[in-house]
Amino acid sequence: MEIVIGLFVVILAGIVMGYFFKKKKYTDIDRLEEWKLQIVNRPVLEELSKVKQLNMTGETEEMFEKWRDEWDEVITIDLPGVEELLFDAEECIDKYRFSQSKAIQKSISDKLKEIENKIQCIIDELNELVGSEEKNRIEMEDFKESYRIAKKQLLAHRHAYGKAANHLERQLEEVVAIFSSFEEATENGNYLHARELVLKIRASMKDFEEKMKCIPDLFVECQSYLPGELTDLRNGYLEMVESGYVLDHIDLASQMVSIEKTLQEYVENIEKAEIEEVQKGLDDVKDQINHLYELFEKEAASKQYIFKQRDVVMDRVSEVTFNNNRLKVDLISIQASYHLSEEDVKLQKKFEKQISTISKQYEQIRMKIDENTLGASILADDMKELEKSLEAVKSEQDAFIQKIGDLRKDELEAKEAIKELRMKLNQSIKWFSKHNVPGVPEHIKAHLEKTNEAIEDVELKLNETPLDMASVIIFLEKAVSMVDQYIETVKELIETMLLAEKVIQYTNRYRSRNAGILEALLTAENDFRNFEYESALETAATVLEKVEPGSIQAMQIKLEFEE
Repeated sequence: MEIVIGLFVVILAGIVMGYFFKKKKYTDIDRLEEWKLQIVNRPVLEELSKVKQLNMTGETEEMFEKWRDEWDEVITIDLPGVEELLFDAEECIDKYRFSQSKAIQKSISDKLKEIENKIQCIIDELNELVGSEEKNRIEMEDFKESYRIAKKQLLAHRHAYGKAANHLERQLEEVVAIFSSFEEATENGNYLHARELVLKIRASMKDFEEKMKCIPDLFVECQSYLPGELTDLRNGYLEMVESGYVLDHIDLASQMVSIEKTLQEYVENIEKAEIEEVQKGLDDVKDQINHLYELFEKEAASKQYIFKQRDVVMDRVSEVTFNNNRLKVDLISIQASYHLSEEDVKLQKKFEKQISTISKQYEQIRMKIDENTLGASILADDMKELEKSLEAVKSEQDAFIQKIGDLRKDELEAKEAIKELRMKLNQSIKWFSKHNVPGVPEHIKAHLEKTNEAIEDVELKLNETPLDMASVIIFLEKAVSMVDQYIETVKELIETMLLAEKVIQYTNRYRSRNAGILEALLTAENDFRNFEYESALETAATVLEKVEPGSIQAMQIKLEFEE
């Protein structure tokens, strides 16, 4: 009985699940059915009726027939095919063929998307055609008005356009011809072709208006303004030549011939209403003219510069020559007292050669200035290069004079440093008495002896003739280092001695506690008497840390505080 009930429950559950699965699948079918109805109800025929307001000939008629055929195909072939697939999908659901139904639904969805795309393409093309007609009509009214104004302006100001007026009139005639082609295309229902003609008219009118605006100004620039600038340049050139300027290197004549030829070519282009190249090229012509003006200004400034700097440079040449002669004499006396490197000795001769070369160059420049056979800008460039060379020599010369002048100063500073080192050593020796040091270990005495020897080496170097300050400085640096090391060693020794003394004295209170402590203290005291303070401290501190941990650190803090 229980088995029967179990089977009944399983069957019932299967029926219920199958019902719900079928219900869900039917919902999907209903959604596709609704989608199909939305497509059927789209107002495609109403949209197509808009085309009938246009001239139903030519392109319009052809496109209308094409769209109507495509819509008929949707209604008579595509949608019935979808309906048949919907029926197949429902039949599969009824027979619980859910996977097969799902595949059919996917096919239905793809077909509906394809149909929608086809309809949207019809609508887009239709709107483009209808929109083209409306845009064409509105824009053509504007273009006709622009044409009327442009023709009137050309007639009223024909003199301002010269020979270019004939080319502009022909361009307007071409626009009129396009107007006629547009009207013909519109009457024949070729609205898309008419749209292309509208765009062509727009480009032509824009080009025409640009030419109408620019041509008078371009004529003025090429026939009046820029030729006037060339005349001013020529007059300025002649005035400068009469004033004594040498301008042969500018070659004004050939440059002006080139510019005048270019301007004549531009005038011919403007007369043909060909202005694009002219507009670009005039900027180059203006740059050329401005460059020539800049060259004239440079010549004027250069002439002022060379006459102003001629005496200044001469004074500087005289100054470095005088300094070098004095340096030559000074070196003889300096070499008697101080050792100079071979490089230092050669440096003065190097200055002498450089100054001689600069003097000759200056004389050449001065002669050319007096002869007035070269452009001032060329001479100014030579003068500036000469000044750079002169400044470099003077800078190097000043540095060398300072260097040899510092030799005596360095000698005195070295002697003063020796005195300070001696004072430091004497002070360190007094520390032993101040802190009641029982005795000084042998290695400290040896260190002091070596330090004294280092100081004596410096003194010996200072007494040599000629004096080699480079060697003195090397020996002095070594002596300073050794004195610093010695003083640091003495400080460490005294600190160790004081701490060892305190630890031994403090640990003595425990010497009777056991034989080990007594023996260690005796060893520490013996080391202390033999001036082995570090060993004494280590032995006593080890014992004290065992009987009273932490006391060593407290003593160190107290010791540092007392110092």
